[in-house]
Amino acid sequence: MSVLDNFQEWKEFLSARVSQAQGMGMNNENITDLAYQLGDYLANDIDPQNAQERLLKDLWDAASEEEQRMLASLMVKMVSDGKK
Repeated sequence: MSVLDNFQEWKEFLSARVSQAQGMGMNNENITDLAYQLGDYLANDIDPQNAQERLLKDLWDAASEEEQRMLASLMVKMVSDGKK
């Protein structure tokens, strides 16, 4: 089973990667930039596996690049603030 199959598992996976990046000394700007790149890859190359991922893809597709960066930032903030 992939972490993309279940949105809760995806958030836990993302939270662990954000914590790992912070532990390596990456700042939030760099982490958000990586989240943006990951979001762009997922939106363009991976089929959504559940309703939450479908919603995120639809929002991503409708957003400008600035708005996509904000979505990436919000995802990082969501998993960093313990709101998993």
